[in-house]
Formats: sequence, C-alpha cells, structure tokens
Amino acid sequence: MDKRIRRSCLALASILALAGCSTQEDVVEAEAPPAARPAPLHSERGGIGLLLASGDKSAMNTVTVNTFRSLIVTETAIVNNFSLREVMDQLAVQSGVAGMTGLKLYRQLWDTQNPTPGQVNPNQHCNDQMSGSVSVFNSFPYQCRNAEGVQAGQDPFNVATQGYRAVGLFNRFDLAPADGSNCGEYRIVFARRSGETNAGQRNFMIFEAVLPNPHQDEGLDGCLPVAEFWQRLTTNPDVASRTQQLRTFYLQGLPGFRPVVHIDNYGADPATVAGQIRTNQFMQANWLLREFKLQKTCLAGTCTSLRAILSTDKVNPFGPLFSPTSTHARAEDFRFFFASQVEALARNDVNLFNMDVQDQFNAGQSDAQGTENNYTFHFGNNASALRTLIQNELTRIGSTLTPNQIVSRAKALSCAGCHDLSNGNNLGGGVVWPNSLGFTHVSELTEEGPEGTRFRISPALTNVFLPHRKAVLEEYLSRPRPCHNVCNPGNPIATHCSPCAAAVCEGDPFCCSGSWDVICVEAAQDVCGLACNAQ
Repeated sequence: MDKRIRRSCLALASILALAGCSTQEDVVEAEAPPAARPAPLHSERGGIGLLLASGDKSAMNTVTVNTFRSLIVTETAIVNNFSLREVMDQLAVQSGVAGMTGLKLYRQLWDTQNPTPGQVNPNQHCNDQMSGSVSVFNSFPYQCRNAEGVQAGQDPFNVATQGYRAVGLFNRFDLAPADGSNCGEYRIVFARRSGETNAGQRNFMIFEAVLPNPHQDEGLDGCLPVAEFWQRLTTNPDVASRTQQLRTFYLQGLPGFRPVVHIDNYGADPATVAGQIRTNQFMQANWLLREFKLQKTCLAGTCTSLRAILSTDKVNPFGPLFSPTSTHARAEDFRFFFASQVEALARNDVNLFNMDVQDQFNAGQSDAQGTENNYTFHFGNNASALRTLIQNELTRIGSTLTPNQIVSRAKALSCAGCHDLSNGNNLGGGVVWPNSLGFTHVSELTEEGPEGTRFRISPALTNVFLPHRKAVLEEYLSRPRPCHNVCNPGNPIATHCSPCAAAVCEGDPFCCSGSWDVICVEAAQDVCGLACNAQ
C-alpha cells in the first residue's frame, strides 16, 4: 500500500479510536431521568488486587519496587510540596464555572455537615431528608456535624490551626480492574493542622481519584505507562526529582493521561461517577468517616455550578440491618443479599476476602465509636433468619468458618472496622485483622525513616496491605506483554495492539507474525509519522 494512503488509513483509525474513548464532561439539566451508571470502583478492595493468589508472589517477579517510593510516599520533603489550595483551585478552574474558587468549593463541602439553612445557601445539608425527628441519607441515619460544619466559614489555606497539609500520597494501582477500564486510584491525604496538638480537633480529607485509561482498546496494558511511572521512582535517588515527577503526575498528567487532580476523577463525570473525596472526622463525637462526590451542572454549554454532594460510604451496610429484630424496610432484602457474599468473605486471606455491597444497603456514615457500625453487636449470638442463610452457604462451600466470623469479616471491611473497630480481631481461619494507628492509617505526627522525616503509617499498612499491593504491582510489571512500543524492536506485535501496528503489518505481515525488527521500527516511523529516537 502507498505510504500516503496508509497514513490516511491510520489517521481515520485514530479518529475512530478517539471517538470511541470520548467521555461526557457535563451534567446536562434535563427532564429525562439520567442514564444508568456503572458501579464505581470499590473504595478499598477490587480490581487486580483480588486476582493475586494467596501468598506473596514477589519471589517470582523479575521487577521489584521500593514500597516507600513506589506505593506510598509520606516523606515531608516531598508531600510538603502538595497543598490543599492548589488542589481545590485546580478543581475550581476545571469546572469552567464563572466565579468558582477552591475556597468556595471547600466551604460548600463542609456546609453539607450543617443543618439547613447552613452558611452557604442554597446548598445540600445534613437534614435535608428527615424520618420523623431523625435526619437520614439513603434512608439511614445521617448525623449533623456542626463542629466540622464550622469550616464552611473558615479559610483552610492561610490559618495555621485551621489549615491542612498533605501527609501522604498513595498508589492504588491494585484497584485497576482486569479489563483496564481504568488505571486504579491515586490518593492525596490532607490532615488539619489543629489535630497535631489536639486529638479532639483532628480532621482529614482524602482525595481518591480514579484515573481513566485513555487506551482502553489495549485493556490493562493501556495502563502500563502509569505502572512504569511508579516503578521508575524506585530507582530515582533524588528527592527533588521524585517530587517534581509526582507533581507532574498528580497535577499535569502523564503524556496522554488526564491529571490525577481532575473533577471527573472525583465523580463529576456522569458516565462513570468514579472516584470520591472522603473525610475522617474527629471534631465532634462520634468519630466517623464520610464520602462525597463532585458534581458539575451545565446547561446549553454554560456550566453553572460545581459542588461536593453527599454520597454513601461504600461497603458500609447500615449496622442494624444485621439485627434479627430489624424492622427496616430493606432488612429482608439485605439478608438474602448478604448470603450471596458469604463465599467471597470466606476466602482465607486477609488481603483477599471481600464483599461488594449494593448501594441500597450502604449508610452515609461509618461510625467508629458507637454501636451503629458494630455488625457483630447487632448480629448477636441467637438464632435468626440471617444466621441460617449464612450457615447454609458455609455448608455449601465446605467452609469451617462460623456465621459470626463471616459477619466479623464484613465489619472489618467497613470504614469504621478497617480504621478502628476490628483492630486485632480474630476473624477465623487463622486470619487476624491488623492494627491501625487508632482510627487512621496515616498520622499527622512524624518519625524518622530511611530517607528522612516522614509521617507515620499504621502497622496494618506496613506489615499486611502494602506487601500485598507491592506483589500485585510487581506481578503486573513482570508479566509477558504481547503488545509493546512500536519504536522498540522485539517480539512481533499483534495487529490489535495499535492502529500503527496494524498499518505497518498491512504492508509487511512479517512484523506481526515473525519479529518486530528494525525494519518494522523504520516502517512505523514512516507510516505513523513517529520520531522514535525521541521516545
């Protein structure tokens, strides 16, 4: 085929590919009900992290990563270069809403914790929905939090005690789904400065971005540049260089990838509603965790608002649903639903047992001090319909676990359980839930590490969760890849790997059946208009 014609074919293929990967950017005001939305990524467990067989596979891998460079970064020399102001301001600018600022968005988020009319009006508030005298969300109790709501009138960017500082960056590549529909979650944790000296004034904001895969036609291999970015940090000894690379990844994006800090990565894309902002709230009893999503509203091409809206806490069923005496309208449906989760909860690996909770059962808060999230308390020890359903499932799969141990595992997966309620609990089958730092997994307090002063992390992260995530990332990076960069000689490249490979192989089939040699690389430069020496 003539080179000029092949270039035209490639251009057409590229246009079609881009059209197939486009995303809806605006929430359009309309009378019609919104289209069905796919379930967002699991907040803590999911993706390829659940595919790794029990046990650490690191010994099988040819690629290794440094946990504290490539999976979690808490060194003050690095995280001090990330500010809440620039995150909030970047989100505000991306909205395209006239007059929107990061400070307005911050204040609006915290005003949701105030009873109506609040300080930012009109707005969503904690008592917009009532059941008798009780404020509710998703039909379950939702406590108003005036102590945190006061932040709706504060400036967190300039005042030391009211301000926030970054305490950790988290790589959750393990949450990338096996089909590569996204590339996992990437988090920034901010802690309120007042909590450094006053435990009753602690507060955390956790920005949990789901990063889209711009090359979904390549499946999970389309996420390889993200994994390799984190891998390269392992071999980079220069703190300033690693800092700049992380800032680029989070605030600007890798080539071809959206920046991590983007409104659509925190729920504003109505096509996915993926990602969230979570809060860990200590300023008022009881200590609890909540979740928010960003929502942008546009009409006729003009965006009129960006706000943080209340969301359910994922994998956090309302505790009293476990009670044999629950009269909640969803209690019976919950019993049959929970029985369907027994097999996944019975997996005898602390990193792999799981449940996927239908959102109709999720509460809007996860309480770590009272009984609301204490599932074992509500389940009790007496005979019940739920106990029978659980036991029947355990018998069917041949498990020696007890119904109480299954419920204990469910509690451990809730926010409150993971952060506090399940510390040190025996979950059966030799599984013991590891300890947090006492309702957090990263602290405002520092310690000395091998690369300088860093914010403390929990024993659960250090000894249990991070080793698993390390094995998942290393296994992904070490696996054979049928698709590779067309600028690199090597194994033959299948025509489905990229439009460029398909165009080259149409003229020279050997490149896709024999070997992708230097002749194929030269053809790629010619046919696809690449400058491979710049790769």
